[in-house]
Amino acid sequence: IPLKLLQHRILPFRHPQSDPRKRAPLPDLDFRTKTALAPHIPGYQRPASKISDQTLSNTTKMERRETSKKNEVSENPMPALDGTRGSSTLEHSITVRQAVHHYRSAIFWCLAVSMTVVMEGYDTILLGNLWAYPTFQQKYGEYVGVSSQTRSGYQLTPAWQAGLGNAAGVGAFFGALLNGILVNRFGQRNTIVGALMALSCFIFIVFFSQNPQVLLTGQLLCGIPWGIFATSAPAYASEMLPMVLRVYFTSWTNMCFIIGQFIASGVLRVCLSRDDEWGFRIPFALQWFWPAWLIPILMFAPESPWHLVRQGKLEEAERSINRLQASDCPISHKQALTAIIETNKAEKDLAVGTSYKHCFKGVELRRTEIACMCFMGQVLCGLPIAYNATYFYEQIGLPANITYSLNIGGYGLALFSAFCSWFFLLPRVGRRKIYLGGAFTMSLLLYLIAILTSWKQRHGVAEAQAYLTIVWKAVFQLSAGQLGWAIPAEVGSTRLRQKTIVLARNSYYVVHTVGSSVQPYFLNPRALDLGARAAFVWATTALLFFTWAFFRLPETKNLTYEELNRLFAQRVPLREFAKTEAGVVKHRESERLASVTTGTGQNAAA
Repeated sequence: IPLKLLQHRILPFRHPQSDPRKRAPLPDLDFRTKTALAPHIPGYQRPASKISDQTLSNTTKMERRETSKKNEVSENPMPALDGTRGSSTLEHSITVRQAVHHYRSAIFWCLAVSMTVVMEGYDTILLGNLWAYPTFQQKYGEYVGVSSQTRSGYQLTPAWQAGLGNAAGVGAFFGALLNGILVNRFGQRNTIVGALMALSCFIFIVFFSQNPQVLLTGQLLCGIPWGIFATSAPAYASEMLPMVLRVYFTSWTNMCFIIGQFIASGVLRVCLSRDDEWGFRIPFALQWFWPAWLIPILMFAPESPWHLVRQGKLEEAERSINRLQASDCPISHKQALTAIIETNKAEKDLAVGTSYKHCFKGVELRRTEIACMCFMGQVLCGLPIAYNATYFYEQIGLPANITYSLNIGGYGLALFSAFCSWFFLLPRVGRRKIYLGGAFTMSLLLYLIAILTSWKQRHGVAEAQAYLTIVWKAVFQLSAGQLGWAIPAEVGSTRLRQKTIVLARNSYYVVHTVGSSVQPYFLNPRALDLGARAAFVWATTALLFFTWAFFRLPETKNLTYEELNRLFAQRVPLREFAKTEAGVVKHRESERLASVTTGTGQNAAA
């Protein structure tokens, strides 16, 4: 490692008001670097080595020449701590308001990247809600006769509903797997821009489709870039922002889904009055709006400094950090870079690899399990029945105009609930408590929807079931909807973060594909025709997920990546995570700081 780079990029600087002889302990660098820097660290004991005295003398002279040329090195106003722990201490002390001020640029770029998820949220619910569209049914369905459940006389067969509903999920599964490989090679920015360009081409297939076969092909291909977006946005946010903002902008990915779904619901409601094919082709055409303005913006987005450090591009990583932080940020770009380098090296020392197989080895297996189950919990808590609500409303007897109006109201309430979670729940309540409470409440609501079917002949029962579905959406966004994105983005190790998110999201796609396949058979009048009784199935799976979370889901609130690494490496029991977060980590940190200060002072005096 060049000595100039070590001196000005990695080593932390001393506090201007402290004794100028006081220095922080050396980071855990390689032997040759420690040997070269040893003469300039008071009290530092040079380890025994096989390097000759002549080599040490030459190295020392070279180091002194480099030091004399750089007398203008700026002082860092923060305490002299080694990179990882010093940055960790500052991350704990910084408030949300301060973080928003100091990381304005990072927030902007995270919001820009997350717009790809708004587009995905718009696209993914479009097809499922078109099943109740009269013109769409006539174009792609079969004539089954007019009834209270099929007012247009046409209906897609359960097989085509399952195929069209799952095509995008299958494509997203492979897109997410591909993303884990592409990001390691090309980085987040290039991968996202390339996926947007590919999506622009695939939309042509969907827009011009004349039969279900071509439509299915288009959905399958569109799913590939959608899988890339869904796994890139939370990983990008978790690597660009400090700990205090991490949960907000990883869970913001979920809010972007809601915004996209809300826009799609409004577009579908407006186009419902059209009695020609443009009633469903206009919503398809609007998908081109997103790549048209996202591509030119994201081409200038900064690359993740974590990715650049893993690639050995330290100067580019520092420039990227400079773009993300304000000039008055208390965590300097040098400290931030030091923390990234040392965290990456510590994970290397723990034998944390970068391939998919390492996600299933040692302590990483526990982290992968938690990430996967948190994403799967979104489906297991009833997503298939509640988020294809227009078809569900139609099958329980509500007319089309009411179903699409209720759908808009449901997504509006979901968006409001997501903001409530941001401002009232997430800052005050732990992740574990929120997820447990949400899963249990959603299970009760689904049982209630199913039980009300016993009085389906009574007036207003269908409306009551529809309103309970809307309440379910609100509870979902207060809990599983937000944390299903936030926890997987923070629970994995930094070297495996992208692949952990990919595996977690793919677990979601697998379970969602199964759920979306069986749900049409539950509701379709030509299959099981269960109606609202299908809620019994999802209520039971929600209860089973609650049981898993009670025994396996740890608390990750207010823990940095370094602290999470230590807790998982030490195999800390589930119940101890919250206690560690509350006091143990801070107590150990204060003891360590005291020992560092005392030890440094003694060395300097000596």
